[in-house]
Amino acid sequence: MSHHMNIPADGIAGLKQNWKDDLLSGFVISLIALPLCLGIALASGVPPMAGIIAGIVGGLILSITSGSHLTINGPAAGLAVIVLMSIEGFKKMAPAGLTPEQVEMFAYQCTLAVGVGCGVLQLLFGLVKAGILSNFFPSSVVHGMLAAIGIMIFAKQFHTAVGVKPEGKEMLQIISAIPHSIMNMNPEVAIISLVSLVILIGLPMVKNKYVKMLPAPLLVVLVAIPFGHYFDLEHEHKYLFLDSHEYMLGPKFLVTLPANVLDGIVMPRFDYLFTGFGIQMMITYALVASLESLLTAAAIDRLDPYKRHSNFNRELFAKGSGNIISSLLGGLPIIAEVVRSSANVNNGAKTRWANFFHGAFLLGFVLFLSQVIHQIPLAALASMLMVTGYRLASPKEFAKNYHIGKEQFIIFLTTIIVTITTDLLIGIACGVLAKLIIHMMYGVPFKSLFKPFLTINEEGDEYVIDVEHSAIFSNYIGLKKQLDALPRGKKITVDFTNSHLVDHTVLEHIHELADKYKRSGGSFEITGLDSHIPFSSHPFATRKNLSQH
Repeated sequence: MSHHMNIPADGIAGLKQNWKDDLLSGFVISLIALPLCLGIALASGVPPMAGIIAGIVGGLILSITSGSHLTINGPAAGLAVIVLMSIEGFKKMAPAGLTPEQVEMFAYQCTLAVGVGCGVLQLLFGLVKAGILSNFFPSSVVHGMLAAIGIMIFAKQFHTAVGVKPEGKEMLQIISAIPHSIMNMNPEVAIISLVSLVILIGLPMVKNKYVKMLPAPLLVVLVAIPFGHYFDLEHEHKYLFLDSHEYMLGPKFLVTLPANVLDGIVMPRFDYLFTGFGIQMMITYALVASLESLLTAAAIDRLDPYKRHSNFNRELFAKGSGNIISSLLGGLPIIAEVVRSSANVNNGAKTRWANFFHGAFLLGFVLFLSQVIHQIPLAALASMLMVTGYRLASPKEFAKNYHIGKEQFIIFLTTIIVTITTDLLIGIACGVLAKLIIHMMYGVPFKSLFKPFLTINEEGDEYVIDVEHSAIFSNYIGLKKQLDALPRGKKITVDFTNSHLVDHTVLEHIHELADKYKRSGGSFEITGLDSHIPFSSHPFATRKNLSQH
């Protein structure tokens, strides 16, 4: 497979050349995206329309500006947790004398302002070329952050899935209220969730290739809507279950959309943006949204059959402008979302037009099928989010981090526990801090915590990079800059003989760098790790050099 295999054209030429593949993939993705956009709005505590606006903007506008070719942009579960924090926080700041509905609206409008602020920050990140910063965050911290988000989503949606509203607002209260919700569940709502979960978990196990073509979220919606009719969710009524207990059902268990699409457009209010809380939320939004988008772009680059590389700074710029537009219209924040993006690759999409078509179909659904969308039971959406949350925090993720090494596992757990008990920003900071402390315990000198020490010796066509002291996540950016500056197509050797500690993040990144360099026609060797003792059997485990002190 040569790398000059016909790479699809970009822009209008790409549309003419690949419109069939992209239209088909865009259509399938829009069927997956519709329930997810609605579900993420539900998880974020905002009107369902906010999720769809984000999906439409992410498709129609970001497809043209984004720095990557195959990612699908829209609202994401990872940010739902943060939007919810913002909504809850602003509710406490609402002026006295408002009705509960007005308080909801106030918090939603203040949160939209945070989205605009986040977009502006992301534009700045793109301008100062902060794309490289995604290399700074240790992988165990990023995985910890995602696992914590998974646990939070699962816990929150569990209550919706059984039709109970938990008392507490704090994450720990929501988690500890799960047994109470099980005891008091609304049986008919729980039945819809259970059927949905069976489909979501069971469908991927079916081997038949025609069944495989059916997107599970679509099937869930198609099955849940008749159940909703059967249980008569449209009308408020009481019912007896097993003659013992009386339960309430009604339209509040269904998705609600405004009668007129334009009524769904809500303007942000900026008067609370520069409060301490507003600023904290803006930074959290921008950090997590940027990190997740860059991680998704990097992951999809690996899946891209044409091995195209995303432009990370352009990606930040696009997400920034997209977030400003989405938030001004009343939509949720947008990122490049990994589940929809990988489905896009698997469906044979070729160019960024697939993302565009997915946005166009979403717009069509809202304009012409709002009656159908209104019949979707919230319990079905909650089930989809529970599965998403479970995947982010599955026992496999814990085992994987433990397998890389005990010190990675400690950092991973620290990030999760602090995030759940405080908030995301503090969680990420504590994860990074835990990693630095562990490195210093392993003898990394303070001076090389953030600055790499290396000498580059050039002999004809060969470059030997001698890395001293330590190569760790916090000084990797400096190391990568030096390596990226080397000319292409030469012979490069990175020698770690004189380094004291080489950590997991660096090994992971340096192997990626090596692959990239070899693909461009050079050779790239990594040597000098024989005298280092790895912390586990994982190929990229952190290694410590025992021969020198």
